[in-house]
Amino acid sequence: MASILIRNARIISPADGLDRVGCVRVRDGVVADIGEKLDPQTGETILEAEGKILMPGLVDMHVHLRDPGFTHKEDILTGCEAAAAGGVTAVACMPNTKPVTDSVETVRYILEKAASAKARVYPVGAITKDLAGEDLTDMAALKAAGAVAVSDDGRPVPTARLMRAGMEKAEAAGLLTISHCEDLDLIHGGIMHLGSVSRELGVPGMDRASEDAMTARELALAESAGTRIHIAHVSTAGAVGFIRSAKARGVRATCETAPHYFLLTHELLRKRDADYRMNPPLREESDVNAIREAVADGTIDCIVTDHAPHAASEKADFEKAPNGVVGLETSFAASYTGLVKTGVISLNRLVELMSVNPARILGIPGGCIRKGCPADLAIADLNQVWTVEPKALHSKSKNTVFKGMTFTGKIVCTLCGGEIVYTCD
Repeated sequence: MASILIRNARIISPADGLDRVGCVRVRDGVVADIGEKLDPQTGETILEAEGKILMPGLVDMHVHLRDPGFTHKEDILTGCEAAAAGGVTAVACMPNTKPVTDSVETVRYILEKAASAKARVYPVGAITKDLAGEDLTDMAALKAAGAVAVSDDGRPVPTARLMRAGMEKAEAAGLLTISHCEDLDLIHGGIMHLGSVSRELGVPGMDRASEDAMTARELALAESAGTRIHIAHVSTAGAVGFIRSAKARGVRATCETAPHYFLLTHELLRKRDADYRMNPPLREESDVNAIREAVADGTIDCIVTDHAPHAASEKADFEKAPNGVVGLETSFAASYTGLVKTGVISLNRLVELMSVNPARILGIPGGCIRKGCPADLAIADLNQVWTVEPKALHSKSKNTVFKGMTFTGKIVCTLCGGEIVYTCD
């Protein structure tokens, strides 16, 4: 494996107390040396990074790779191409595939196909068999096969009794439980946030109480059982309040949000464009402000994408289209533009949210730049201004909520396992 020298970058690694200009040498898949000045060695590839930042590769703990079963939308290799283009070197892929990731065989299939991918792939197994909300999976077997967490993402576990049993079983197996917080009875066929815009459009809405009520349930169960719980894709002020309060009481809770929840509102749905529909949906300005505050004060632990590709034909009908948006290639730029450039958080805090914390929560390698650490790295040009063009995305699907938006900050190079897997054209 060739040696690579990254020179004159601003090295940012909060986990290692690094924020200084210097050089990093990569050899045999790991960080071999770090210094203010490192002399090139014979045959070494030089990456000149003056004026750019070097950070640990991003870790996206909520991604849908659609493989197996829905590879017309995305597959493991194309999803990881998109990840590499966004500076993401590790993804946790959700289990709502076909077949569902509820067996050792499906976990092994994912890992075998991911062996040649441009990012590390960590399978999330199902809590219940076939996501049916009836019988728990063999979580010890899923863990042994390589799963890092369990979730019935895309739908909630229907009863508190079963969810608590699942959380306890996951804890015993050493797996994180990730909850999709949504009360389906309250949703009752809603396709976007319930509010003034849904009423204006005459379409059924999704009451924010659905997310709030299920979040409260999961936190109560975790507190009672003494287990970990990770709340997925937080989008409401109410959910934020419940999580903040639970953390203050010592509940072993963590949570995530996505860039669209702190940047955009349901006003975009007036366009009747299904590319702006996801689940949970875009909410109101008060929710956006609450999410931003929760990111700033530490209530929210991670920024993810909930990358959910759909074919253009599937998104063509506003009212019948499936929910979901792609996000791997825009997450860093959207978050840097919306949070760091506006002074909500520091760049170091952003790296914690997008790399350090998700790696720690999942218990996987990553989030660091130190000798011996895997050389999963991203180089970004914080001065580059660019516009999101769907046709330029590496994902098979182009359903981005950020189409046409202009961001500051561009990933220009990504290394995974010491190999250059992406360079900006």
